[in-house]
Amino acid sequence: MGYFRNIAIGCVLALAATGAAAQTVNFAYDADPVSLDPHEQLSGGTLQLSHMVYDPLVRWNKDLGFDPRLAESWERVDETTMRFHLRDGVSFHSGNPMTAQDVVWTIERLKSSPDFKGIFSGWVSAEAVDDLTVEIKTDGPSPLVLHTATYVFPMDSKFYEGRAEIVKHGDSFASQNVSGTGPFTITAREQGVRVEFTRNPEYWDTDSPGNVQKAILTPIKEAPTRVAALLAGDVDFIAPVPPTDLERIDADPNVDLVTMTGTRIITLQLNQERQPAFADARVRNAIMHAINNEGIVAKIMKGFGTTAAQMSPEGYLGHNPALTPRFDVARAQSLMEEAGYGDGLNVSMMCPNNRYVNDFKICEASAAMLAKIGIKVDLTTMPKAQYWPKFDERAADIMMIGWHSDTEDSANFYEFLAMTPNADTGRGQYNSGNYSNARVDELTLASLTETDTAKRAAMLQEVEQILYDEAAFVPFHWQDLAWAAKKNVKIEPILNVMNFPYIGDLVVE
Repeated sequence: MGYFRNIAIGCVLALAATGAAAQTVNFAYDADPVSLDPHEQLSGGTLQLSHMVYDPLVRWNKDLGFDPRLAESWERVDETTMRFHLRDGVSFHSGNPMTAQDVVWTIERLKSSPDFKGIFSGWVSAEAVDDLTVEIKTDGPSPLVLHTATYVFPMDSKFYEGRAEIVKHGDSFASQNVSGTGPFTITAREQGVRVEFTRNPEYWDTDSPGNVQKAILTPIKEAPTRVAALLAGDVDFIAPVPPTDLERIDADPNVDLVTMTGTRIITLQLNQERQPAFADARVRNAIMHAINNEGIVAKIMKGFGTTAAQMSPEGYLGHNPALTPRFDVARAQSLMEEAGYGDGLNVSMMCPNNRYVNDFKICEASAAMLAKIGIKVDLTTMPKAQYWPKFDERAADIMMIGWHSDTEDSANFYEFLAMTPNADTGRGQYNSGNYSNARVDELTLASLTETDTAKRAAMLQEVEQILYDEAAFVPFHWQDLAWAAKKNVKIEPILNVMNFPYIGDLVVE
């Protein structure tokens, strides 16, 4: 990482020459990224990191529209071809110029990633027409090309050449080294302790209002400790803010609180291959009826969430307003008896304890609720750095997963959480329950090439109905979002419902 140090020195010299004020921001999340490889894990932490050290072709704005980034414009050539025109004069942290070949190389790498290949499976080819033009061809008409392009963060193909292997939860060159085009370089990193970002002095976006020259991320797993650090002035910006401290932070005159309704669904998945009882829809429905998700939102989330009975939040095409929560302990017990499990069942459950708001508390409450219908739960919780490898192993009968649609579209939920797992295509990559329904697969795939909005909505809503009827998963709620910062750290303009703060544009007064 020697050249990162050289860039940091260059940044200091540039600041001295221009007289710019060197602003430093210390921020605390509940965890730090598990890897520096943007294609190793499809997760919020990875994408938050990517927006700091890379740039996407296009970027979501607050209105869920698309802003140009490394692609300064685009046009549809025909129903299966989109042409992107790249910015001229953009360089990677290494000094190498960014070209269309780097974009093509990145897309091919994404298509080989176990986590991302499902998103990009419809992109049949990417071609460099010239140094600043890329053409994307899809396997049919696609309503989601720009949605998908928000996940193309061009990588420095020359820098990674010969050492670009994607290693899940392993030690690879890309997991520890970065050469992107983004507003920051990484100048120091100790996993689980600290990540130091330094402003890229050659950053292409000279119109960015951001004035942060150094950003230091300290992971603080415990929510009370994270809040105390902000209120004591030890850090400038925290996320997430726990529901129990919203009123306290909002009342502090030195701090700004920003909240938004979220679209991340929090769920449990029931592994039908590990636990044979879960192959019976009556048992899955019993679990669905036994868990009081409205009570969890009221008591554990302090109302800071929207109770869910499906994956799609209101406003998404797939949202089916006919589906409602169905807590009913008597019905749950009856279903267990019908399925032949009236005497109970022993199962294992694993959950993270620093990934979602109150994640382990939700799991503890669920275990207690399941005990009332004779399901005895052996619960294990752990930090997310240890949890995700276990999730990939499908190491427990019941596992927690939260999901924010990567494309702000219902089909993304089904592609990753509900379709039959397929290692070749990447679909069902996060379906730890091994749920499989041919009609769900068929409708999801059809929706990816359907451009008639009404027809597409009908397909997606039918999927939600099937998942509901078959109790394919246990929904809790859509998690609301909250951030807090010192008054002089202007976080509101850089926040969004995707929870990818654009820290490159952050202004500190």
